[in-house]
Amino acid sequence: MVNPVQDRVAVVTGGTQGIGQAITKSLLQEDLKVVICSRNEEKITSCLKELRVLWGDAIKGFKCDVRSYSEVTDLIDFTVKEYGRLDLLVNNAAVGIFNSVMQITPEEFKEVIETNLVGVFHCCHAAIPALKRSGNGYIINISSLAGKQAFAGGSAYNASKFGLNGFSEAIMQDLRYEDIRVSYILPGSVDTNFRGSQARNNSSWKLSPDDIARIVVELINHNPNSLPSRVEIRPSKPLKK
Repeated sequence: MVNPVQDRVAVVTGGTQGIGQAITKSLLQEDLKVVICSRNEEKITSCLKELRVLWGDAIKGFKCDVRSYSEVTDLIDFTVKEYGRLDLLVNNAAVGIFNSVMQITPEEFKEVIETNLVGVFHCCHAAIPALKRSGNGYIINISSLAGKQAFAGGSAYNASKFGLNGFSEAIMQDLRYEDIRVSYILPGSVDTNFRGSQARNNSSWKLSPDDIARIVVELINHNPNSLPSRVEIRPSKPLKK
């Protein structure tokens, strides 16, 4: 049986580290060509240097802040120019600023919403024409269990992920007859430095970025006649409170 994702092209936003880099590596292992983006050019350069040792020109990078629609359209145009098509969009780029609603600044709140929610809209909106042309497009949004479970200090982050879940559900229905599937993944605690601290030895109970990457691969290999539109994944044995 021919691999259903062979020779396809993916864009992974926030693909230079953590969950995004794990997804990128897994897609490369599945013989996809991948364009990663980040708003930090040094991280792109470092990531490309590492990954090209094994995958050469199958991986490219593009500096892009998903808050800017013009930069996102440039990202999609670059991808199609370099590889001729776009089949998969993984919206992974996100920021987390955690503070009481009394302490978080309007600028910080706006940064979270514009990156985690508006940025996903930008990417989807810009990518849809190319995804339609592929004939079997796929959008996978990386959300969070914080999109269904609010917590103190999470006003911005919770709002962005609650919104992302609703957005994902709506566009799944918008696009299902346009030959574009939409899924979203809600991870629980993942062992990354997302919240500003380095991964720690006592975090072995947490999910790993590879756990999320495996789900992405399973989704794109899934029979297209059915759609796992929402996937929740959490640690089997989280720390007891």
